[in-house]
Amino acid sequence: MPLNEYWALVTFAFVMAFTPGPNNIMLAASGVNFGLARSTAHMTGVVIGFAILVAACAAGLGLVFAALPSLQLALKIAGALYMLWLAYKVATAHQSEAEDAPPPKPLTFFQAALFQWINPKGLIAALSAVAIYVRPGYERQDVPNMLAILTVVTLLSAVTWTAFGVGLRRLLRDPAHARIFNIAMAVLLVASIVPMVM
Repeated sequence: MPLNEYWALVTFAFVMAFTPGPNNIMLAASGVNFGLARSTAHMTGVVIGFAILVAACAAGLGLVFAALPSLQLALKIAGALYMLWLAYKVATAHQSEAEDAPPPKPLTFFQAALFQWINPKGLIAALSAVAIYVRPGYERQDVPNMLAILTVVTLLSAVTWTAFGVGLRRLLRDPAHARIFNIAMAVLLVASIVPMVM
């Protein structure tokens, strides 16, 4: 891969991974509510799930999406419904285990990994990366390079956003403040659905 394209891919990866989106909103909320250690499975699921999605797009999944508009619609509906459920879970998460309700749990590895397949920002990033940075005839070179860069940057982003949430824990010790934060994160998650359904 030419050096200028390499740096363009690195820039693309950082912009797509670090800007706010469903994954980052949920990771920050997980950091606030569960801490870094209990969010490890969530972070790992995001990183590995996204890597698998990118590999699938490079293997031809993007062509399937282009050929089957009904599949795109089904994914949009499934994604919107799942994100609404996640927003509800984020909004109702609480830090106090003294309440009658059972304590909430962070997303599991498989939940986070499967979410990548209906995450609109992740799908756009994966399809765009393959379309822009994989040169015809150089797939065997470009795909592993692209996959490595996107995976490393996604890992950095997942750790950063979760750590950001952990850093906010001290400010949100008051249950009322934590509740406001969770509701704000849920609203942002719902707002991130809008571009997907437009």
